[in-house]
Amino acid sequence: MTSQVSSPAEQADGTVVGEQRKAAGAKDVRRLDRVIIRFAGDSGDGMQLTGDRFTSETASFGNDLSTLPNFPAEIRAPAGTLPGVSSFQLHFADHDILTPGDAPNVLVAMNPAALKANIGDLPRGAEVIVNTDEFTKRAMQKVGYDTSPLEDGSLDGYHVHPVPLTTLTVEALKEFALTRKEAERSKNMFALGLLSWMYHRPTEGTEKFLRSKFAKKPDIAAANIAAFRAGWNFGETTEDFAVSYEVAPAATAFPPGVYRNISGNLALSYGLVAASRQADLPLYLGSYPITPASDILHELSRHKNFGVRTFQAEDEIAGIGAALGAAFGGSLAVTTTSGPGVALKSETIGLAVSLELPLLIVDIQRGGPSTGLPTKTEQADLLQAMYGRNGEAPVPVVAPRTPADCFDAALEAARIALTYRTPVFLLSDGYLANGSEPWRIPDIEELPDLRTQFAQGPNHTLDDGSEVFWPYKRDPQTLARPWAVPGTPGLEHRIGGIEKQDGTGNISYDPANHDFMVRTRQAKIDGIDVPDVDVDDPHGATVLVLGWGSTYGPITAAVRRLRRAGESVAQAHLRHLNPFPPNLGSVLERYDKVVIPEMNLGQLATLIRAKYLVDAHSYNQVNGMPFKAEQLAAALKEAIDG
Repeated sequence: MTSQVSSPAEQADGTVVGEQRKAAGAKDVRRLDRVIIRFAGDSGDGMQLTGDRFTSETASFGNDLSTLPNFPAEIRAPAGTLPGVSSFQLHFADHDILTPGDAPNVLVAMNPAALKANIGDLPRGAEVIVNTDEFTKRAMQKVGYDTSPLEDGSLDGYHVHPVPLTTLTVEALKEFALTRKEAERSKNMFALGLLSWMYHRPTEGTEKFLRSKFAKKPDIAAANIAAFRAGWNFGETTEDFAVSYEVAPAATAFPPGVYRNISGNLALSYGLVAASRQADLPLYLGSYPITPASDILHELSRHKNFGVRTFQAEDEIAGIGAALGAAFGGSLAVTTTSGPGVALKSETIGLAVSLELPLLIVDIQRGGPSTGLPTKTEQADLLQAMYGRNGEAPVPVVAPRTPADCFDAALEAARIALTYRTPVFLLSDGYLANGSEPWRIPDIEELPDLRTQFAQGPNHTLDDGSEVFWPYKRDPQTLARPWAVPGTPGLEHRIGGIEKQDGTGNISYDPANHDFMVRTRQAKIDGIDVPDVDVDDPHGATVLVLGWGSTYGPITAAVRRLRRAGESVAQAHLRHLNPFPPNLGSVLERYDKVVIPEMNLGQLATLIRAKYLVDAHSYNQVNGMPFKAEQLAAALKEAIDG
């Protein structure tokens, strides 16, 4: 066992636990403050389903949690190979946590490839549960093992549990009329049952889930439940597992309320539905499937009862074109994509800027360039969102910081789009999209009122006294133009990409008018009402760490570590990236050094340097994985000492 588990372990708040007790007539039970588990196997071994079910039961138990699914980039990589390894990491605790954890305490390895791909991330003393049935000579040679790691002493630094998962699963299901191959598919449920016993997870939800998932195949449902129960019973009876563990609910980590476990893409989908209801507008999604944004299309297609219409277009350009048409027609219009799709949508985004219509462009960022790393995470689309269009085409940019925060970020993006009649970028990423955490379901009364008024009639009086409708006559506060729904009598007006005349909306090639319209569109974005950025600085630090998007969890965890060690460091995190919060300049001036960690090569740092003339220090990572808290803490310590 790793020291975090077998000996007193340090919590995020600096306390330690290591209580051990023995239930009457049962095995030893050890209480822990937190555990990090990673399930790993072939992409066909059901590791994501296994991790998701363990997560769901953990959420229902009341622990705080954070997850990190990690998928192969290939749709179906060759079985038993390193590129084909799929993993799911879960960090759960009895207190507030922020990240999926740096190093797993427990690794469940379904084959040699899973072991080799993940063993380097484990601290010495961690528990390793291996499916010995898969450690054949051929399977080991496929990943470069000349000798069995289970026998050559290379795993002596770990607490290894050799378990013939496949054999035990097939034996448990021999009463079912299944082929051996069909029975073997349930080995992930056996592993889930074993881990559920080890960590005292509830079981009723998983059994209910299996009955529902395989409702049309009751024999398969019964077999999976039998395998799940067999794994639980194996843990209870085998001598190899002498200790089970308890992680108490995080009773003090959450404000009162009703909670559920939620992923970033699901939270974002719910946020879009909520925004349409609060705006009293139908929601229209024009989209083309692309990893890792496709789940939003899948989810929204289920909510026709809320007035949601989804259109799976033939390509990215058609998707945003349909969405912009829906915006012209009076809908809350959305298009979802990732970086490559943004490149294809750029001309239509520019058209939306010219037409000044509300449109949400949801970019779930992934590794690039080009196809890049489709299933990995990155923050490298910020400059693309800011400037990736021809001409002066400013667009507001909003970024959520956690999976649950995607709900609120969607509402905020909709507020800006509807109030200011502009396309808005919502920049999430693969880490947020696929990761999950507890989310407090808000009351309806807590949600913002997003209702907006359509133009109803003439808004301008000509010199001769006649009343007309001017489609580009602006609100003096927001500079937004009126939103006129097609078919409203008397409100006919031109749309298109050629420059408009101020007020009338007629086609204009006048140089002075073009200069005025460009500056007015920029002034509208610059004048968007966004809140001040909050600064967490309890000790009067001289170093500020500034972040955006999904780096929030690792940065906050690193800052906590440094403060427990007696260091003084301030933290601020940006949701609004265009325009920046109005107080950001004065905040930056207060600190001798500003450090900006990003999963790119310094894009926010470039913007900060350009706008505020601050010598921001970049700390960058572009390996397709989120930052680790320990890694960031070390980098920030260097900045403090420097």
